[in-house]
Amino acid sequence: MDYQLLVLDVDGTATNSAKQVTEKTRDAVIRLQERGVRVVIASGRAPNGVYPVAEALELPRFGSHILAFNGAKIIRLKNRVCLYERTLPTYIPEELWRDSQKYHLGFLTYKDDILAAGTKPDQYMALESEISAMPIEYHRNFWETMDDAVNGCLLTGRPSHIREVEPILREKYEQEVEMFRSEPCFLEVVPKDVDKARSLKRLLKRLNIPREAVVCCGDSFNDITMIQYAGVGVAMANAQEELKQAADYVTQRDNDHDGVAEVIEKFFGNGSRTDPISKIYH
Repeated sequence: MDYQLLVLDVDGTATNSAKQVTEKTRDAVIRLQERGVRVVIASGRAPNGVYPVAEALELPRFGSHILAFNGAKIIRLKNRVCLYERTLPTYIPEELWRDSQKYHLGFLTYKDDILAAGTKPDQYMALESEISAMPIEYHRNFWETMDDAVNGCLLTGRPSHIREVEPILREKYEQEVEMFRSEPCFLEVVPKDVDKARSLKRLLKRLNIPREAVVCCGDSFNDITMIQYAGVGVAMANAQEELKQAADYVTQRDNDHDGVAEVIEKFFGNGSRTDPISKIYH
């Protein structure tokens, strides 16, 4: 199969444990794009948290795209134009905030270039701030600062507690939102019928690429749908066990040892394509 597209999750996949893109991974991804193969990022991060990684991999230079908020937003990197967007029903964030009080969870949402916290910031929010490169803003009168629809919300807590409350909240909101863990301490909430696979399907239609020609790589729960949808679904060696079970291939090297470079070597080889760039990027 002549694979035409590589889709990468960010945390635990394209970046190492220090949340950095290694030189070997960077070089492998850039060389792949120079051969005419597209590379797309699909992440639970907000756009501002994805841009630095995309720029490190030089995705804007090759006219690529990102799927942010687990697919709730598709952005063309060349000019940062939003091609597709879904937002939560306006009443959902406040209802989630009330449940965060009830179940002793942290709550935040995304507003412009900040993380808007509805509860006192905890260590897990600090982690999200570090991951997304966005500062936390906490207001006691939280709802007075919220006047726009949002793409997603994040509930935070101890991994064991998140596992305990996840099925309860899933059942309550199953008709209104999609809810899943992106990290053991994070419970992501996005609009109904939004996930990485659905968003990728929309982008592939625009790019005129069949799903069979796509290789998707991830490591966590929110990557499962795109791993199952892709022509080849790859789980990193450091991936959650559920993802490994869903994958077609599990890397031998983890994200700290350039697992993405292994994927490129295995499925895309080191040869050069004859397709002119002008035919690939339209």
